[in-house]
Amino acid sequence: MSATATSPLPGRGTPGTVPQAGEAQATSGKPVLWKTPVLLSALGLVAFIFFGLMGPAQTARFGISTGGDFFQLPVLEIPAMPGGIILSVLMLGLAAYSVFLKTKARPTPAWLTVTFTVLFVAAFLIWVVGGARTPSISLAGLIAGSVTLAVPLVFGSLSGVLCERVGVVNIAIEGQLLGGAFTAAIVASITQNPFVGLLAAAVAGAAVSMVLAVFSIRYLVNQIIVGVVLNVLISGVTGFLFSTVMQADKAKFNSPPGLDIIPIPILSGIPILGPILFKQSLVGYLMYVAVIAVWVGLFKTKWGLRVRAVGEHPQAADTMGIKVNATRFWNVTLGGAIAGIGGSFFTLVAIDSFTKEISGGRGFIALAALIFGRWNPIGAFFAALLFGFADNLQSIVTIIGTPVPSQFMAMLPYLVTVLAVAGLVGRSRPPAASGIPYVKG
Repeated sequence: MSATATSPLPGRGTPGTVPQAGEAQATSGKPVLWKTPVLLSALGLVAFIFFGLMGPAQTARFGISTGGDFFQLPVLEIPAMPGGIILSVLMLGLAAYSVFLKTKARPTPAWLTVTFTVLFVAAFLIWVVGGARTPSISLAGLIAGSVTLAVPLVFGSLSGVLCERVGVVNIAIEGQLLGGAFTAAIVASITQNPFVGLLAAAVAGAAVSMVLAVFSIRYLVNQIIVGVVLNVLISGVTGFLFSTVMQADKAKFNSPPGLDIIPIPILSGIPILGPILFKQSLVGYLMYVAVIAVWVGLFKTKWGLRVRAVGEHPQAADTMGIKVNATRFWNVTLGGAIAGIGGSFFTLVAIDSFTKEISGGRGFIALAALIFGRWNPIGAFFAALLFGFADNLQSIVTIIGTPVPSQFMAMLPYLVTVLAVAGLVGRSRPPAASGIPYVKG
């Protein structure tokens, strides 16, 4: 069953229109812009100058194995300046190929952008580590720590995917993460059971989402405004209860037992991949399950087809008998429950207590990961890993004594967020009805 919108979708082109003079256009009718070739060329030139010609003279050393691995891999040693030159030349070659494709009215393929990004990150790592007082880091630890820091971002971005795919903009991810963290801490402290705290975090996240759903779906209040107000409200409520309840009796209300790391025998000893995939807490394993479940649910089930129909064309979905607002309400609630589980990571896994603003704005980074991932669970997952990598990198390079100013490294995760959303997301679009309330009739 399908419904055809009366107006063309953004980026698809309109039959009968004529491209503007001088504007290359792909055979699909979608304009091929200069943005990506120019951006790649600029970044390649920056890499060649700073990472190559001005690179440090030391050798960067990267440990691949950890002490718990079953077999040890040798330390990877790369001379910083020659390594930077080689990688930047490869980047310039990819940028030149992107320019060539543009002149042929062909878009830059995804593999080229991904390869360029990997090369740029590798060159940046070599440059930073090679110029440090201690030019050596554990690559395995860097990657494993990045995945750990990305856990709440992944849950938050999945919440956003579920909401926006059904037509509701979820700005309240920050409040859902914060509410989940607070509830997990206080419930787990009272019951001395982290699993009960985990369940309570999901309920708290769902409750925050229900408020968003009621006001935006039932009363047609602007979804952006409701989300912002919820973030401020949850921040104020949790801050007040932290000061008046938790600090009054920390042993009773703010000493939650943590969720232990559960290594899977043999598999957890695989270098690099072992700690990432098979040495996680329960929340970490739930992250992988949630990504797969949401992707399969959205794109391989009848439920997912209905959800996407509601987000793209609610009038057509209503005509086919789908209860649009009910579908939106329960999807938003489910998204909140998932974000609440992500919030429990802060207090049940990362640290052993709740503090004010413990989420630290990660809900907004999760929102950026959602956009960068093009409203797809798998894309959002990898985008969250990128932001987690930037967050972990700024901590590690500060420890090893990099010459890069600490202020720049501290803003690195947010700089990556801005560049990813503003410069690399391309012409992707959200679901057509995202943010638009539906009134039947």
